Amino acid sequence: QVQLVESGGGLVQAGGSLRLSCVASGRTFIFSYHGMGWFRQAPGKERDFVAGVNWSGGTTYADSVKGRFTISRDSAKNTIYLQMNSLQPEDTAVYSCAASSTAAAGPETLYHSWGQGTQVTVSS
Repeated sequence: QVQLVESGGGLVQAGGSLRLSCVASGRTFIFSYHGMGWFRQAPGKERDFVAGVNWSGGTTYADSVKGRFTISRDSAKNTIYLQMNSLQPEDTAVYSCAASSTAAAGPETLYHSWGQGTQVTVSS
């Protein structure tokens, strides 16, 4: 019942930065009622939780990105962002946003809707 569209991926050198965006839309989707998260998946690997922001603005980060990535949300635009700094080759993956079925947005939260993803490639 919600459509998610990511953008902002690309090719950067190690140490560089990217800002990802995810716009949510849907007739019955109330953005501020749902937690939102970012996930990533590299070829041959499982999908991993990266960061989440709950309905009240509280954030959660994977240990691998703490201090480098920042998740935020703009309720007026139905959009979440992922600011990625100090990127490393290990960050190379397809990054997808997801909408939680609840107000929470942690790694164990149930997410019911997913975007198609945007490719992030970090060269060494």
